[in-house]
Amino acid sequence: MNQNSLFKRTKLRLTCYYAGVMGVILSICGLGVYEAIAHAHWITLDREIESVAGALHDSLETVLKQPGQLEPDVLRIIPDLCFIDSKKSDNIQFIFTYYPHNKSNKNDILTYPNSEVNCLPILDEKGKEFHRLAPYHNHYYLIHLFNNSGDLVAFTGTHHLDVSPHVRGEVWQTFTDQKGIRYRQYSLILHTRNQQNWGILQLGRSLQDFDQYMNVVTLILVIGLPLALILVGFASLKLAGIAMQPIYSSYQQIQQFTADAAHELRTPLAAICATVESTIKLDPLTETEAKETLKTVERQNHRLSKLVQDLLLLSRMDQENISLSKKLCCLNDLISDAQEELAAMVLNADLSLKIEITDKQPIYSLGNEEQLYRVIFNLAINAIQYTPSKGQIIFCLYSSHQQAIIQVKDTGIGIPLTEQSRIFDRFYRVHSDRSRKTGGSGLGLAIVKAIVKAHRGSIEVESQPGIGSTFTIRLPLKPTATLVCYSKGKASG
Repeated sequence: MNQNSLFKRTKLRLTCYYAGVMGVILSICGLGVYEAIAHAHWITLDREIESVAGALHDSLETVLKQPGQLEPDVLRIIPDLCFIDSKKSDNIQFIFTYYPHNKSNKNDILTYPNSEVNCLPILDEKGKEFHRLAPYHNHYYLIHLFNNSGDLVAFTGTHHLDVSPHVRGEVWQTFTDQKGIRYRQYSLILHTRNQQNWGILQLGRSLQDFDQYMNVVTLILVIGLPLALILVGFASLKLAGIAMQPIYSSYQQIQQFTADAAHELRTPLAAICATVESTIKLDPLTETEAKETLKTVERQNHRLSKLVQDLLLLSRMDQENISLSKKLCCLNDLISDAQEELAAMVLNADLSLKIEITDKQPIYSLGNEEQLYRVIFNLAINAIQYTPSKGQIIFCLYSSHQQAIIQVKDTGIGIPLTEQSRIFDRFYRVHSDRSRKTGGSGLGLAIVKAIVKAHRGSIEVESQPGIGSTFTIRLPLKPTATLVCYSKGKASG
């Protein structure tokens, strides 16, 4: 229970770490995106204002003659320009030049007591309104014209009357009107035709659309970031579970391995202790009884020694950087040696052992000869232990697709399909009672798999209960010098 809670706490900590790190990254990215969007739009606005102001500046300088005075041709450039009559002080005075439909030219002074006035459209001699091409004629732009004394001479758009003009010498200014609308303003010095200083041109643009757009971006980030963090939290919980699964599985395997190893070590130790205790109680102790006791101790000690050696071998095989002394091994010789060594054991078990080799040439593989021999030997011992009398064991050897293939077949009791995926686990026995009678520790097939894996090979099993089993080993094929020379000669011929 404590172990499970430990893994749960670790999983929650990993989830918090993942979510925290991703939250910081997303926040930084969101802030960066916001700043990038704002900067890009701000630069675009400045370029737009600068471009429009430059075009207007160049157009005005072609018609200005006297400093501080506006010529009638200015109205053709800025048709809705409002002139301030500085002689009137009670009300704001606007002078408009227009051509009525009766074609009688005259100048009227229009007085408006507040900022609700609307400038009249400028009409040509035919009574048609001037066509306005410049972008500053829309409601986003405002224009202020100041003389050299800093007095406001004219401006555009009476809807901008509540905007206080700023003459402070700065080229770029940002200010807010009484309605809370921000403006970005660009100032340029105006000259007359003869390059005299006329005054200052200020072109401002409303930032209302910019602020609305950035408000939308902010809203998206404010809503999207928490939602993203929630999704990241769920994903982090899932990823933490996936990351913890191999660790938990390994921990369970270590626990199982420790329990199995302790059990396997306890059995011979208990047998030795029981034998020694029973012998001590004998009085007098005969020579025959002493020898039997020593034989029992020797047998159990041999079992312990073999178990420890197998565990050490598996521990070495688990290390990925293990280096085995490899050389060119003739698999034909290894199978023949195994047949000779197992002949007596096969005879005692009332079994038959034969070899089937289809290739005419010897089959070689690069590996450790002792370990490869142990693979064949362990599979043969396993077949002998689980094959009833009168049964048959077959060693098959052949090559296919640049692989050396070794098969160990038997007509034994077989392995159920549900158990086949676990037979290569350490200390696992399909029939534990039968294995203990034969002295098996359950490490033989685990050692086989580890050795084959260390030789970059593979092993698989096919089995049917009551019919038998077939273990197939695939190792990289190593051609001999004779075969290489033969293949080259055949190619040149």
